[in-house]
Amino acid sequence: MGLPAVAPVLRRRLPRLKPFNRLQVIVEHLSMSKTAASSSEVLLEKKGCAGVITMNRPKALNALNISMIRQMYPQLKKWEKDPDTFLIIIKGAGDKAFCAGGDIKAIVEAGRAGEGMPQYFFREEYALNNAIGTCQKPYVALIDGITMGGGVGVSVHGHFRVATEKTVFAMPETAIGLFPDVGGGYFLPRLSGKLGYFLAMTGFRLKGKDVHKAGIATHFIEAEKMAALEKDLTELKSPSKENVADILDSYHKKCKVDQEKEFVLAEHMDKINSLFSANSMEEIVQNLKKDGSPFALKQLETITKMSPTSLKMTLRQLREGVSLSLQDVFTMEYRLSQACMRGHDFYEGVRAVIIDKDQSPKWKPAVLEEVTDEYLDSCFKSLGSGDLKL
Repeated sequence: MGLPAVAPVLRRRLPRLKPFNRLQVIVEHLSMSKTAASSSEVLLEKKGCAGVITMNRPKALNALNISMIRQMYPQLKKWEKDPDTFLIIIKGAGDKAFCAGGDIKAIVEAGRAGEGMPQYFFREEYALNNAIGTCQKPYVALIDGITMGGGVGVSVHGHFRVATEKTVFAMPETAIGLFPDVGGGYFLPRLSGKLGYFLAMTGFRLKGKDVHKAGIATHFIEAEKMAALEKDLTELKSPSKENVADILDSYHKKCKVDQEKEFVLAEHMDKINSLFSANSMEEIVQNLKKDGSPFALKQLETITKMSPTSLKMTLRQLREGVSLSLQDVFTMEYRLSQACMRGHDFYEGVRAVIIDKDQSPKWKPAVLEEVTDEYLDSCFKSLGSGDLKL
């Protein structure tokens, strides 16, 4: 985990201790965090023909931190080159979450203290996401339970995503002054119609089979079959991508859960496609007001709670991302992440939603009209030698 991640703890304790004891506490925390990182936060195992990654922070809903990323990336690259590893499986520990996102509380604490984590966290997270997106071996994400933010980043770019009736998918970043990153600028605008724009602006939650119907998951099975599926995959002999797909297809076809259920947004897709096709956030808001239907007014109510800066940034991110390569999207998103780290709304959003939980963020600027094109241009501008290079 390194010193930056334990710094908030140390700052609270060190002033009260004598110099020798301070050093002892630092060493103690570093060794503890190193042990925790290597032995428990993420499990990297070889099972049969597969390399298996288990995000193992169930109490934190398997939120992704820097120490996990730093273990996962080199192991993924190693397995990709290993002739005895034929596929890679990623899953979350416990029964609640695959991965509920990145450890943003730690990023906020580090950012406020002027530490370097906001630079290297996003840089290394996006490098991991890109490694998944370019992985030459079949990559299977078992997205059972909550899958949001950073959890989407370690699943959606792989070859296969297997959802269950317990899956809850969302990209809720506009509510905390961020934007749907981890490659959201690539996969969201490529979903059917304007569905990705709707999900990005509102943070709408898709559950169970709807995650598959939306085109985010490639397969859908019963949660209780996950262990059997994993066993069948790891016991394959020299599997190809086609062999893996055949097993996933067979489980998917046998699944009886929610078989007749219509996509939760089916009746609203025409509205979503027309209302969210505007060229500006102001126009989208106007469209929703003019429409006046219960559905439109509900989305309007949601959007008015989001960071105006995040909303405008997100709309441009998706409009530009639709024609960019995955690597160029990550370069763009890294620039945006650093703009958010320099700004006000991310720190305020995390304070209001995650730390104080008063759900009353004070956005600056407070209205869409005050977020200027000049400011947005500065967010998308190259960082020169500081740009993300993949």
